[in-house]
Amino acid sequence: MHEPQSGPDRRMFLRATALSGAALTFGGLATSSASAAPGGFPDYAYVRTLLTPSKLKYNPTGEIIFPTIRGVYDKLSSPLGRYYLYYAPHDAPGGICLAYGNSLEGPFTEYPSNPIVANKWDPHYSVSHVSSPHVLWMADVKEFWLYFHGENTTTRLARSKDGIHFTYDKVVLSTSMMPAGTTETSYARVFRYDLPARGAHYVMLFMINNTTDHRDIGWGWSADGRNWTFAQTPLVRHSDVGAVNVGGPHLLTRNGSAFVVYNKDKSSGGDLMITEVGKDFSLRKHLGVFYDSHSSAPENGRAAAPSFGTDKGVPYMIYEAGERLAGSIAMARG
Repeated sequence: MHEPQSGPDRRMFLRATALSGAALTFGGLATSSASAAPGGFPDYAYVRTLLTPSKLKYNPTGEIIFPTIRGVYDKLSSPLGRYYLYYAPHDAPGGICLAYGNSLEGPFTEYPSNPIVANKWDPHYSVSHVSSPHVLWMADVKEFWLYFHGENTTTRLARSKDGIHFTYDKVVLSTSMMPAGTTETSYARVFRYDLPARGAHYVMLFMINNTTDHRDIGWGWSADGRNWTFAQTPLVRHSDVGAVNVGGPHLLTRNGSAFVVYNKDKSSGGDLMITEVGKDFSLRKHLGVFYDSHSSAPENGRAAAPSFGTDKGVPYMIYEAGERLAGSIAMARG
């Protein structure tokens, strides 16, 4: 966690001294930027807050989490905006929400009929809450696939042609698919990524918890994004990076290798960390702090659940800023 009074800002120093970096890939889009963060990725700096719970019409719990940003301007004929930003409250009743805008810099407008997915969906489920939306564009079927949890034991899939109105599909992950004693399998993100040796074209990263009450990063692979095989041991353990809990994982790729970015709990520093897992996910190279959270508002010592994108060649990170269940959705620029 960055303490502003302790000296010059690390990001400003590195930005001033870094040379032009290599091509970077975020969700399949290559860009070029100055490199300063571990792994040669851009060194992101907080710019502004995009969504604050108190300013939202749909605000059942006073908190929002887990943003996912998606460019839709090249996928829909008449989108509400160039970008769709998905997010959710976590506590009951939760609810998958949408905002839209024409730039990753903002502003974003709240969709007037939130939530677009609720905690009761007859006849498929009735749960205390649904949350953690991750949306993936499936080009072969021209659909948006929404992965979300509810309860914390179960990750579900819904599908949409317009990114707003969804049809329920199925459960894709639950604690029953993991080792005995698993208590949570949630906060999943899915990425298009080929693992030829496993016959897979998609990778899922998620948070896993068990009776020890220490959260780790789990992972799985799939040929079609619907039917999954899951590793029975964590991809990244909390103890690997000196944390009580880790979560909010996101996959990045660069120079033919794969990297996982994830957050520590606030008591363990509240920063975003990065681990290189290699082209085939057999490597475990912990590279340290990817983004150093600030003790001042809006981060207040915690940055979490990042989602990445580019706008006009500029890399952006959209993320949770603030204490768990007491923060906002913020934007950082690389």
